Amino acid sequence: MRVVFCGTPLFSVPTLKHLLARPDFQIVATITQPDRPRGRGQEVSFSPVKETALAAGIPVHQPEKIRAPEVQELLQKLAPDVIVIIAYGQIIPARLLTIPKLGWVNLHASLLPKYRGAAPINWAIVNSEKKTGVTSMRIDAGMDTGEILLQKEMEIGPAETAPELAARMSELGAPLMVETLRGLAAGTILPRPQAHEHASSAPMLKKEDGRIDWSCPAHEIYNRIRGFAPWPGAYTSFRGQTCHIWGEPSSNDLGEQSASQGRAMVPGSLVVQKNGQKSGQKNEVLVRCGGTTYLRLLSVKLEGRKHVSAAEFVNGAHLLTSEHFGES
Repeated sequence: MRVVFCGTPLFSVPTLKHLLARPDFQIVATITQPDRPRGRGQEVSFSPVKETALAAGIPVHQPEKIRAPEVQELLQKLAPDVIVIIAYGQIIPARLLTIPKLGWVNLHASLLPKYRGAAPINWAIVNSEKKTGVTSMRIDAGMDTGEILLQKEMEIGPAETAPELAARMSELGAPLMVETLRGLAAGTILPRPQAHEHASSAPMLKKEDGRIDWSCPAHEIYNRIRGFAPWPGAYTSFRGQTCHIWGEPSSNDLGEQSASQGRAMVPGSLVVQKNGQKSGQKNEVLVRCGGTTYLRLLSVKLEGRKHVSAAEFVNGAHLLTSEHFGES
């Protein structure tokens, strides 16, 4: 089977490697995004798909816009049986969809029609989903609206972050894509339309999505910490600075302690919970959240400063009783 592989990030690589390792597939070319400056040094680097393709001796094409006329000419010349597309990063124009005999086959990181869009892994975690999965589907003119080919379900770990879940999903999707392509070639897969009335959206992440609303329950804030890692992260304000935080829900009830301290425990208030020497436990830094719940603060990074533990942050800040997270 002649295959053009279209993808960019690390999530795409397991499927590319899976196809390269099987003799019934011939990867005739890869299409990936142009080289971009990345990281703090803004050094130009190759995409993970480009690195993998070059190592395998596969031709690499990097059009600035896939809708450019020369891309259509290229695909028609390559005459692929199928184009596999995974997290490429550009919308495919309708005039290109009919070029491969078996169409464009996408690996989407959700159980469609749930979580259509650019960030299905992130929003599944943020929305407290217990399970997710991968879907192989045909690309059509809509946004993740094409026919479903195959699906495979998986559990979301209770402490799993978006990068951790993405790594597992990419490995789960690789053999599913092989099974899909073989099934299409053999005519054993019956594509089925999506139930559009059950669709939900997973829009591209924005920086503002990571801002913490301390009036939300601790478990919701924890889900946002996990789901928005590594970007935009979960952040708040402290003394006029942006402050990224990491933490987890706490079962502690600080009602008596806060009353004895005379503190108004508004959402975002910080308090050190002294566990005592006999218990053998270290003191904990807790943040008041909505519904009388608390987040155990694990670490903090103030803008322009290094990542420190919660204890180091509290010791260095010399907190005043009236201060809390979320103040500008």
